[in-house]
Amino acid sequence: MSILTEREQAEIARADASGRPAIVLVHGLWLLAESWRDWRALLEDAGYATLAPGWPGDPETVEEARRRPEALAGLRLGQVTAHLAEVVGRLRTRPALIGHSFGGLVAQWLAGRGLAAATVAIDPAPFRGVLPLPLSALRAALPVLANPANRRRAVALTSEQFRYAFANAVSEDEARRLHAAHSVAGPAVLLFQAAAANLNPWTEVAVETLAPGRGPLLILSGERDHTVPRAMARAAWVRQRRNPGVTEFHEVAGRGHSLIIDGGWREVADLALAFLRRHHPAFGAGETIGGARSAHGGAPRP
Repeated sequence: MSILTEREQAEIARADASGRPAIVLVHGLWLLAESWRDWRALLEDAGYATLAPGWPGDPETVEEARRRPEALAGLRLGQVTAHLAEVVGRLRTRPALIGHSFGGLVAQWLAGRGLAAATVAIDPAPFRGVLPLPLSALRAALPVLANPANRRRAVALTSEQFRYAFANAVSEDEARRLHAAHSVAGPAVLLFQAAAANLNPWTEVAVETLAPGRGPLLILSGERDHTVPRAMARAAWVRQRRNPGVTEFHEVAGRGHSLIIDGGWREVADLALAFLRRHHPAFGAGETIGGARSAHGGAPRP
């Protein structure tokens, strides 16, 4: 069982006490939960209770993460999904999920376990069965994958690497500001897991796309994303659309991988909010988690 931080426990209690439908926001590699700050204000104003849990061992601030860059070394995807399943399982009602990059992959994993009322996956990292590997994605990951010893390390992106992988669709000045404000070291093993997912039948990088309880899903793709190009995001949508639930795909014109934190974040947040307002079954009343099961096979806590 994952150990929740005091902040995460407080956010769960606050969401339950509010009586509002909950939205859980899941950050991706090289970012922290604080990257959702603007989104949370918007969604709270729209009538939702928001939670932004970290990954296991996440420092609370960018400054702390840079003082302790080794904090997440060796963290595997299964540990991340188990931790987020614990957060979701403790809520009294089934939340909506919004995830970016590896957080978008985690959000789809949780949805496949029946733990989501509705899900928005933004530039989601690929899971087993997603086959396209555009050159830009390979180039974005190469600084990590080129050194096998990185598997045991937490690796940070240089300003130049961040510019290519995240911030290619914004100005150089904004790219530098975003790198300084948000970029932290991340567990490199996740990229090795993702790279081998289609070769490993026991991989943790897998999603139950056909689960009947998955709920509505929107995949958002930045048109100019180098890290998760359109071909990868669309391939995830192709696999997900076999699900009986609503499955939508939308390309956000002119945007890169930094689309949730850069100056155009509001456009993306509005798209996600519009989808949730159409499809979130819990909006206005709340939907109990009931028989959904946790990542560990047991019933979620009330």
